[in-house]
Amino acid sequence: MPKHPRQKLKLLHLQRLLLTYTDENHWLTMDEILYHLEQAGIHAERKSIYGDIQALRDFGMDILQKRGKNGGYYLTSREFEIAELKLMVDAIQSSRFITHRKSRELIHKIETLASQPQARLLQRQVYVFGRAKTINEGIYRNIDTLHEAITNGNQIRFRYFEWKADFVTHRHIVKHYRRAGQFYQASPWALMWDHENYYLIAFDQEADLVKHYRVDKMEALEITGVQREGKQFFERFDLADYARKTFGMFRGKEQWVRMKCENRFISALYDRFGEAIALSPCDDTSFYANVNVAVSPQFYAWVFGLGGAVKIVAPPEIVQDFQNLNKKFV
Repeated sequence: MPKHPRQKLKLLHLQRLLLTYTDENHWLTMDEILYHLEQAGIHAERKSIYGDIQALRDFGMDILQKRGKNGGYYLTSREFEIAELKLMVDAIQSSRFITHRKSRELIHKIETLASQPQARLLQRQVYVFGRAKTINEGIYRNIDTLHEAITNGNQIRFRYFEWKADFVTHRHIVKHYRRAGQFYQASPWALMWDHENYYLIAFDQEADLVKHYRVDKMEALEITGVQREGKQFFERFDLADYARKTFGMFRGKEQWVRMKCENRFISALYDRFGEAIALSPCDDTSFYANVNVAVSPQFYAWVFGLGGAVKIVAPPEIVQDFQNLNKKFV
């Protein structure tokens, strides 16, 4: 039997010491291990530590010994490599939908997956030009609630808002609730990540349509317990195809559009539409592309942003709409 109640915790303390302070470039000498344990109120002898280290090895921890005068013990591998943790930190810091406060919380938790020396390498800032963090802390609860509703096949209700300028009250940016603050009710089917925002893809039973909603603009979200509807719409629903046709998640009339494109812009079309484009030759420097797209001002803006290298050539009414829109900016 252990001579002291805290002796029962010795193995756990030793495990935490190795996880916290050691890696391939940092190790703990036997004297340092004994000192840390003593600080935790645990008296130990060298012989018992040797046995504990072997027990941790048998448990699966990859513990090696650095030989030599100043050598010691260290953990050589972990669940995540430091390069993988850096990727996680970069993704969190550059993500628009994760608030500054939540970013700090998540990164702090990720740091605990590395040794203290390695954790300092994770304390870095990723700067992404023009990117603003969301200010809606409720998005995390919304995502959990929506996953639960989708899994259980239940309808949801929520209030939906947008941001508007208000210079009368000097607050400048204020929430404006749609439908005068009345609740929406919808049948959730999928969550989609597009243009750095989460969107709910749902069936609106009142309008008999598939719609999408920005998750960070949903408030007072709750599960109704009513069985969701719209199964007939989602039996063959292709989420990737939906995202490909919808520019900036602004829906428009879906139709085929023919464009004349310079050969060097084939990558731009492939990145946007994938393999769902029909190509045909035009001349030595260009080709034709037929795409099925939800025509909207955002689609026109995408074409305009390619600086004339991509031109809409059919159907005539889409060509005319695009030209009329361009005249407004001339």
